[in-house]
Amino acid sequence: MKTRKLLYFTVIALLFGNIVVFWAAYRLDHRPLIVAFLDVGQGDSIFIESPTGSQILIDAGPVSNKVLTTLGVVMPIYDKNLDLVIVTHPDADHIGGFPAVLERYDVSAVMQSGVVQKNPTKIYQTLENKIIEKHLQTILARRGQRLLLGGGATLDILFPDRDVSKVTNTNDGSVVAKLTYGKDTFLFTADAPNKIEQILLGYRPNELQSEVLKVGHHGARTSTGQSFLEAVAPTYAIISAGKNNSYGHPFLEVIERLTIAGITVFSTIDKGTIIFKSDGKGVDIK
Repeated sequence: MKTRKLLYFTVIALLFGNIVVFWAAYRLDHRPLIVAFLDVGQGDSIFIESPTGSQILIDAGPVSNKVLTTLGVVMPIYDKNLDLVIVTHPDADHIGGFPAVLERYDVSAVMQSGVVQKNPTKIYQTLENKIIEKHLQTILARRGQRLLLGGGATLDILFPDRDVSKVTNTNDGSVVAKLTYGKDTFLFTADAPNKIEQILLGYRPNELQSEVLKVGHHGARTSTGQSFLEAVAPTYAIISAGKNNSYGHPFLEVIERLTIAGITVFSTIDKGTIIFKSDGKGVDIK
């Protein structure tokens, strides 16, 4: 009798264990793509996690610990790894938080546009020194590169398409990238101005079409031109900017352009961190 009971409980335990393993495997294979536009004040920072767990940070906002605080919200407290960080260009409101990120997280590689500051700022020098100190692999971003993030998610580099080391305006060398997962697409434009938008339109305008657009240069009038906006034709537009910033971002004319086009606009000023979750068939917004 005791043997039967022992066998019974053993079978139940094995079945339960198999169910747990199956469910864990199912969850791992069916995780959503996560794209979080982090609230870092007047600056840009975007966190991406693929369905298989690959993690990328595009920019890190201004000099502060805000990026660490917001990353702590979208990443588990025990997770201290990033597969890639992308430095879109060396302006302080995009790279200020990177030294702290590189100190807190184990980063596998750094992608940069190749823009070189003629008169290096302190934060730029600090970041470059930190990359050297950590012996990080560096990748030069160039049009045509495709990053396979896992689970079918891809990140395509659309710009720079040339050597941008000698540009006088650092925004002219901004990394522009498009994230695709199933039918869901995200276009990240950093601070790319109208002249870069026109270069992109000169390639294949259809490749710009995206469901979600990160509005260029925090909603400045120097970006998000009408022809570019028509090519992207987004459903949602995200503006990353700080409340009562001294630049006046976002500009009213840009907001009006987006609104007239019937685009739903979200801003980190009003909403804080904005999180998209995608199953490749549609997005949920938090």
